[in-house]
Amino acid sequence: MPDDSRETKQVIGVRRLKEPMAKPEHLRIFTVANQKGGVGKTTTTVNVAAALSMGGLRVLVIDLDPQGNASTALGVEHRDNAGIYEVLMGTVDVASVVQKVVGFPSLDCISSNTGLAQAEINLVSMVARELRLKEAIDELVNIKIKEGNPYDYIFIDCPPSLGLLTVNAFAAAKELMIPIQCEYYALEGLTQLLETYNVVKKRLNSTLELSTILLTMFDGRTRLANDVAASVRSHFPNELIDIPIPRAVRVSEAPSYGQTVMTYDPTSPGALAYMQVAREVADRGKAFDSNVVSINYKLKQSGEIA
Repeated sequence: MPDDSRETKQVIGVRRLKEPMAKPEHLRIFTVANQKGGVGKTTTTVNVAAALSMGGLRVLVIDLDPQGNASTALGVEHRDNAGIYEVLMGTVDVASVVQKVVGFPSLDCISSNTGLAQAEINLVSMVARELRLKEAIDELVNIKIKEGNPYDYIFIDCPPSLGLLTVNAFAAAKELMIPIQCEYYALEGLTQLLETYNVVKKRLNSTLELSTILLTMFDGRTRLANDVAASVRSHFPNELIDIPIPRAVRVSEAPSYGQTVMTYDPTSPGALAYMQVAREVADRGKAFDSNVVSINYKLKQSGEIA
């Protein structure tokens, strides 16, 4: 029988890309959300974050889903330790619950735990309940800046609902990333999500932008998947990163071994697709190059470019 030992290997060493990814002009905070479960939300969060870290960027993942799937996939402790729930309740300092993710040069995680399931109820009576996460992130960002190790990216993995946890994530983020499953009903739940986005943008976070949409679980052999992809392309031409994530066994298997697909099977189609998506995300946010703009301006003034 063939040796498929990679399935049980632990992550050894640190994964880095030969070609680093572009640093963003400023810290980018993404909320990854879709109230429909099973669309690849958590899978997208952990794999894009892992790929960006492999590209030399400093990344933090906040697991805001009581199921704790992002924590599992990143291989961090999330059962008996303090995590994001205690931070939201104000019982621990946010810096004390940051965990390093093994196998990546600069990937951190603030885990979920079982207490987070009570957060929706316990937050109701709190002052500024929609801003608890934002306050914690602002505190951690300032600490990292003072230490000289500022984050380039923060990803917040939301629960599959539109409750107070998701509203906290929307209020704390600068950008919204929506994974859309290439299957029937995929676009129906999007309307309600966009309504929540518009309300939060109007009342709590005017700087929040819907910047990124991904197509997940794509099977190009089916007419349905291609129809969904075509519909998303027509409605969201600027937001869509048109690199469909294929439906792949390796992507689904990886979390059960406490890994992202980036370490579980880095040459698989799913891993390669997420790597391309991450590089596109980085390219969209790369630092403003004043020299290039200056050159282009001078060329335009001289009539060398239109």
